[in-house]
Amino acid sequence: MEKENIAVGLDIGTTKIVAMIGKKNEYGKLEILGLGKSKSLGVARGVVNNITQTILSIQQAVQEAEINSGYKIKDVVVGIAGQHIRSIQHTDYISRNNPEEVIGGMDIQLLIDQVNKLAMLPGEEIIHVLPQEFKIDGQSEIKEPIGMYGGRLESSFHVVVGQASSIRNVGRCIQSSGIELSGLTLEPLASADAVLSQEEKEAGVALIDIGGGTTDLAIFKDGIIRHTAVIPFGGNVITDDIKEGCSIIEKQAELLKVKFGSAWPGENKDNEIVSIPGLRGREPKEISLKNLSKIIHARVVEIVDLVFTEVKAYGHEDPRKKLIAGIVLTGGGAQLKHIKQLVEYITGMDTRIGYPNEHLAGNSDEEIASPLYATAVGLVMKSIENKSQSAVRIDAVIQTKVPVYRPPIVNAPVDEVLQDVEDMQDNNATEKQNSTVNRIQRNFFDRYVDKIKDFLDNAE
Repeated sequence: MEKENIAVGLDIGTTKIVAMIGKKNEYGKLEILGLGKSKSLGVARGVVNNITQTILSIQQAVQEAEINSGYKIKDVVVGIAGQHIRSIQHTDYISRNNPEEVIGGMDIQLLIDQVNKLAMLPGEEIIHVLPQEFKIDGQSEIKEPIGMYGGRLESSFHVVVGQASSIRNVGRCIQSSGIELSGLTLEPLASADAVLSQEEKEAGVALIDIGGGTTDLAIFKDGIIRHTAVIPFGGNVITDDIKEGCSIIEKQAELLKVKFGSAWPGENKDNEIVSIPGLRGREPKEISLKNLSKIIHARVVEIVDLVFTEVKAYGHEDPRKKLIAGIVLTGGGAQLKHIKQLVEYITGMDTRIGYPNEHLAGNSDEEIASPLYATAVGLVMKSIENKSQSAVRIDAVIQTKVPVYRPPIVNAPVDEVLQDVEDMQDNNATEKQNSTVNRIQRNFFDRYVDKIKDFLDNAE
């Protein structure tokens, strides 16, 4: 039987943590096997600020995904975001020893490794080195240099940089949750994989992922990533503004935003009012939907302006850099009523809401095709690229991997009993195919050896 390539993505967001298990079906589409989500309690603006709470939230999401899918998670690809992320453009080159030999993958890897050695600011680490156009012996605008001849290979790079401590904290949370980290991906890149088509990337497009704590931006042109940015504002600041502006608690503010909120104040009539129950015997509060929309509108305009400043910094007004496909909005914030119209009004660019359904199998759950899960779907796609076996069937772990307990023969000499244990450990060494199995086996042998120790103590 062919080994299944089961992929797992873990989206550690500010409002929610999502664990998603998936695999490619026979048509090359992504089939989601299990989804687990939990409230994110230890993350602020995309950065872990409470290790213990984050570990608990990760374990909860992972456990739910495992129960829903029937698979045990071994390792995950995780998304990195947060206000510490920045990107730089860099050009580098290598001189080849033999120009008469064709350029191969090793030459490109040599060039990428050279960029990875760039000196960064103290405490910063390179997350991604993404090659853009190549230049061979002065001939520019080469997209695929492999197979060509040349002595000097040059390339422009998009380098994504983040704070080393923040990245390590994420890694620590995952390992402390009992799973391994198989890869790190910038969240806007994962979202882009999930919701953008190749045609859009070729024509030029800006992906805006409005999350709870951050708003991520990724700009593509000619099929190449051109610019990335993370803005430290998201849906949570809108909720905070409603909470302060209407003097209500956070839970009520979030409900108001989701159920009645609109990014366009002209939409609501003056007499539209919603009544909110008062706290602990207090009178109910009456809130005008027009005022609610004004509060939301002001904050959304601020977020969109900040993103548009980044789009202008990329140089989208230059005719050669024009983003013909406009803007794609995704993330939980993209579900806000009339946000598409507002973004079109502010930027003057065509806008659509991005759903991750293009790459999903036809029978996928409607909930998974929501913009809310765009990043998680993208992370599963990245995990599939790694071709790792990130999860195994729970029944396979239980039935075939755990050795059956055989109590030691009481009359046997102590040396033979201990030899028996060693033999069992040797036999099982060949079966250590995944960390889950290793953990089960270790627990089993600990118990086995403890029983022998008790037996020896009693024998004395």
